[in-house]
Amino acid sequence: MTRYWFEFMSTQINDLPPGLFRGCGITAHDLADAISILRQKVFQGQEIPKLKDKKENIDIRTLDHGHVVPNMKDPTLRGVWFPLGYE
Repeated sequence: MTRYWFEFMSTQINDLPPGLFRGCGITAHDLADAISILRQKVFQGQEIPKLKDKKENIDIRTLDHGHVVPNMKDPTLRGVWFPLGYE
């Protein structure tokens, strides 16, 4: 399993689904699996906005300790671990 961190091109917080302005963490088998989870769970089958950044094997110690780290699920399990609410 690989941890991915996605950041989206957006200048407005309301351009993205709730919680995604900081980014989105997903653990998946590979990039194709991560994109599939992102499309199905987060964007509910809609097109994914243009990415600003994509990090593979993200070290969670590098993420925001004030908001992201205390508000995420277990990043070792397959699925969306940040933000919460996209099971």
